[in-house]
Amino acid sequence: MAQTPDSSPRLLRGIGRFDFIALIINITIGAGILGLPAKLYALIGAWSLLAYIVSAAVVTLIILCFAEVSSRFSTTGGPYLYARVAFGPLVGFQVGWLFWLSRTAAFASICNLFVSYAAVFRPELATDWERTGLITGLVVGVAFINYLGVQRSARVNTVFTVSKLLAIGLFAMVGLFFVDTAAFTFTKFPDYTSFSQAVLLLIFTFSGFDVAAIPSGEVQQPQRTVPLSLLVSIGTVAVLFIAVQFVCIGTLPNLTHSERPLADAAGQFIGPGGALFITIVALITAMGTLHALMLTGPRLLFAMAEQKQLPVWLANTHPRFRTPYVAILLTAAVQLLLAITGTFLYALTLSTLIRLAYFALTCAALPMLRRRADVSMAQFQVRGGLVVSGLAMLLCIWLISNSSGREARDVAIAGAVGFVIFLVNRRYQQTKIARNG
Repeated sequence: MAQTPDSSPRLLRGIGRFDFIALIINITIGAGILGLPAKLYALIGAWSLLAYIVSAAVVTLIILCFAEVSSRFSTTGGPYLYARVAFGPLVGFQVGWLFWLSRTAAFASICNLFVSYAAVFRPELATDWERTGLITGLVVGVAFINYLGVQRSARVNTVFTVSKLLAIGLFAMVGLFFVDTAAFTFTKFPDYTSFSQAVLLLIFTFSGFDVAAIPSGEVQQPQRTVPLSLLVSIGTVAVLFIAVQFVCIGTLPNLTHSERPLADAAGQFIGPGGALFITIVALITAMGTLHALMLTGPRLLFAMAEQKQLPVWLANTHPRFRTPYVAILLTAAVQLLLAITGTFLYALTLSTLIRLAYFALTCAALPMLRRRADVSMAQFQVRGGLVVSGLAMLLCIWLISNSSGREARDVAIAGAVGFVIFLVNRRYQQTKIARNG
């Protein structure tokens, strides 16, 4: 069998359904939502509300594919594991390697975003040793929480998620009472390029479900929990994001030129304390995303080491806490280095194509796995799955066509490095087997 019922017994299944839903929402509601309304409005005006609906529909199709494919697996790995089983070791390794690289770099960039918001209260935090100290404290803090156990980490994640939902939800609910309907002018429909760019931007704002699927080996009843949680989470996030965009358009006259649209909008209907409130929300949002990335990122290294595609010591788990502590420490060290040096070029340039690539691969895995007799049966099956899968793949290709050549170049470079690592490790494993044989 390509998938055993549970090949990761050393990990503790300490993430319940509610905590898993919170994990998906926490990753999805990233700090980008704080500046996104202005960028979208500048691209396509009030039609940005339609772009949200289109994007949510596209992501829902992709999530349906993820839901069925994930319901066949109960171990750690997420998209890496799906690609490896469906398309073989090389494709699986490249997905895991690029996924880990982009998420690690994203962690570093969010650390710097946190510093920029914290500097509102103390400007010195953005310079010299205070900046280094703050970043070090952030990385060490979230790594330590994850080191101590997945149950504790899941509870902390849930606290961050509830805080985000309450804060941003409060902004949306209060703002609705101050919306000026005259601000919604639907003039000529935007051109293809502008609208597709807006949808592309939103696709990755809605992303998070892909990252959250990684620690399935620590989720209770993952073959049932993961599919349901994916669908509940996307519905919650879509409603919240559309409400935020609606309030920003209806309360902020100069939305196009706003650098901090939520803060500026809150200033309009809450008063001087509005900007301070949103700054605190930004810190909570960034901190929650950092914690979620630290929870999920190291599990990729763990999963790849379990499959012997990385050194086996990366799959070591702590005897007491039952966490992949070696993978956590290594990931944290790389994240700290990237965050302090500011060397996080791939954080944004790689995300687009990498995510689209493994989105498309997971969608393609749905019909392939249906024909496989050596894979566990799906606990969740999509009606019209072949049509949904085909349509989702076409939409991914459409979105890829709107990516830049620079992103393709960076992905190719990172993929080449991954290919070398794959070959070296495979040669090592073959030599080891021959020596012991």
